[in-house]
Amino acid sequence: MKSIFFALALIATGVQAAEDADNNPCDAVENDIQTLECSAYNKTTAEQLLKDNYQGLLERFRAEYAGNKTQLADITGKLQVAEQLWIKSRDADCAIAPFPAAVGSKAYIIDQNDCLANKSDERSEFLESLAQ
Repeated sequence: MKSIFFALALIATGVQAAEDADNNPCDAVENDIQTLECSAYNKTTAEQLLKDNYQGLLERFRAEYAGNKTQLADITGKLQVAEQLWIKSRDADCAIAPFPAAVGSKAYIIDQNDCLANKSDERSEFLESLAQ
């Protein structure tokens, strides 16, 4: 239970750090706690960029298919299905990425955060490349 609260606190710290780019916890990493904070920050910023790129893609689709509601509904429906499948794949991959670290340990959380950040960055780049 303590590890859940610890993880939530780190996520909150990552969100706050993402809001203040000058306070990047990855600038001077010297110990495990700072590595953990950096991984949470990277995960949070990668997930925010992914959200932004997803919304940007939706906006491009809306602009491109503004005159054809049927095509717009079709392409956005396909995007939603693809996103749901990607989330399942990401979660499955990131569930095994921290192996053999013990669930809830610093190493586990760092590895999982790194996996989620990397997967989000890859997906973000892909979404950004669509409908250009």
